[in-house]
Amino acid sequence: MSSIEHAYKRPAFIILGAPGSGKGTQGKILGSIPRFFHCACGDVFRSLDTRTALGRKFVDYSSRGELVPDELTIELWKAQLDNLADTHVYKPDIDFLILDGIPRNVRQAEILQNHIEVHQVFHLSCPNRNELARRMRKRALKDNRIDDASDKVIDQRIATYEAETKPILEFYRDEMITTIDATQPPVKVLAEMIQRITSLSIYNQMARHIA
Repeated sequence: MSSIEHAYKRPAFIILGAPGSGKGTQGKILGSIPRFFHCACGDVFRSLDTRTALGRKFVDYSSRGELVPDELTIELWKAQLDNLADTHVYKPDIDFLILDGIPRNVRQAEILQNHIEVHQVFHLSCPNRNELARRMRKRALKDNRIDDASDKVIDQRIATYEAETKPILEFYRDEMITTIDATQPPVKVLAEMIQRITSLSIYNQMARHIA
């Protein structure tokens, strides 16, 4: 892989799952391990500099209560990632990206192909919607977001995932998808993810390169 490809086709893993499946938790844990960088979509928008041209575009849409277009979402994401690389917080030549919350739909997955090389998609599966609702309610109350604990909001978030985000699983090849039972204890979910990652040729190639 050339240096140019390294700059624009960054090695990445995607964690996909319904709200409450634990993808944020797993992303943070993996991101704490050297040579893994956790990039959560929510963090990108929270750290957005609204004084920049891109930031003002985002504000234009959000202030009108409109959804940010997919192209702009990825543009904002890439700008933030470039900033992190420039400050050496994220090292694209030796770090694996752990994506959580992005892509949110198939269109975003298509655009992301211009910037990253996805080596595995971890699908944290939790068919028990009552369990998802229980987890989401518990987290909302813990974070003092009372409104987010309502059945209506929870049902809407799960329905949005089913309609918009879950179809991403059909976008990637079957051999790129590892489905994990998200109802297991978090440490077991993490163990399955790490076992799969360390079995991949790209991981072993990069490990030799770093060594």
